[in-house]
Amino acid sequence: MSVLFYIFSAVMLGFGVMVVLNRNPVSSALSLVGSFLGLAALFITLNAYFIGVIQVLVYTGAVMVLFIFIIMLLDVKTEQRRNLNYVAMGGGLLVVLALISQLAILLGHFAHGKQQLAVLPEDAAVHQDVKRVGEAVFSDFNFHLQLLGILLLVATIGVVVLSRRQGRADRS
Repeated sequence: MSVLFYIFSAVMLGFGVMVVLNRNPVSSALSLVGSFLGLAALFITLNAYFIGVIQVLVYTGAVMVLFIFIIMLLDVKTEQRRNLNYVAMGGGLLVVLALISQLAILLGHFAHGKQQLAVLPEDAAVHQDVKRVGEAVFSDFNFHLQLLGILLLVATIGVVVLSRRQGRADRS
């Protein structure tokens, strides 16, 4: 299991780097889809099946399709290459090294991180998670769910309106 964890972690991080390095917005969004799929596989290797499936359905399936649709609708051009700023790259590298050293120090002193995880038994009580999450989402967080749907709808309508105005301005 640990081998798969490291493989999926490498896949997720590799696609995450490609999101940042790609100059084409569509390629960057598709790399983000690959990163989301790697994250879903990580959840599944950690026996969080529900979160893994929701990751694929919601983020990879719905949100990223919407993002790719909006990017293609806006007809965003590929970003032009600029000269590298070595001072900024050096500063960023120092920040990354400081973060990695802080994580290493923190994880080295965390006693629970050194313990082996016990494998959960496969019984009916474990599979009640889906029911509890569904009840919580549609009862306690129903307003938040509806608000998110309205926000996505308004964003999509805004993109369509902006792209139609831009198309009319180009014809004039």
